[in-house]
Amino acid sequence: MNINSESIVHDLTQIRQKKPLIHNVTNYVTMEWVANGLLSLGASPVMAHAPEEVADIVKISGALVMNIGTLSAPWVSSMKLALQAAKDYGVPVVLDPVGAGATPYRTQVARDLLSQGGVSVVRGNPSEICALAGGSPTTRGVETSLLPSEACASASKLHQEFGCVVVASGPDDLILGPERAMRVYNGTAMMARVTGMGCLVSAVIAAFCAVQKDPTLAAAHAMAYCGIVGERAAVNIQGPGSYAVTYVDLLSELKEDWISKLLTVESHVSLS
Repeated sequence: MNINSESIVHDLTQIRQKKPLIHNVTNYVTMEWVANGLLSLGASPVMAHAPEEVADIVKISGALVMNIGTLSAPWVSSMKLALQAAKDYGVPVVLDPVGAGATPYRTQVARDLLSQGGVSVVRGNPSEICALAGGSPTTRGVETSLLPSEACASASKLHQEFGCVVVASGPDDLILGPERAMRVYNGTAMMARVTGMGCLVSAVIAAFCAVQKDPTLAAAHAMAYCGIVGERAAVNIQGPGSYAVTYVDLLSELKEDWISKLLTVESHVSLS
């Protein structure tokens, strides 16, 4: 199935009608930003980390996000408990391996979560994806030195090893799922100047996964929508601060005609 403006709008409408609960075990640097973004999109966010309750919250959630941006041993334990609950209850899971490759600990935690099974989508920048696949570390802090086109082999290796959809995001986005790959060319460089934009995008993927059974389509729809919102938000802004505010506004207000006009996607990509 190809993605188009109608398929994106269909999922957006489902999100806004069903208001799925998105459980975020995420980093405290971007919690408020992600929560506000999900609310604007039409989903219902919850940020819960206590091991005593994560399984119970997963049970009533439409999707789970695990974000390793601010790692600590207790949060890793909570992620593993939440992931097990998601497997038990059939809840889709998005893993954001923030900073994988920057330190051995980060890389190992992310791989341990993937090895546990149950991850539907892993979304990272190209350096993070390459690090998870066993490549030489190229992550600088949480930033990438690679382009998505340079992560194709690593994305394919990760997909084969763990069976999840792999998203390598950047100036353009690679989405690799079972027997198909897509490229989304929407977005703007301004998105990289807002702290936590990747964290929000991962949460948006989870919201789409809550209403779209095909995780490859859910990821592609989310990446395209986030990129289109990014392009529209860049019109007539003064800088990163006003851009961030406009971005959250447009997550809720963007209309189908803009999706149709701006959507730029390649649905059948060769990785050779």
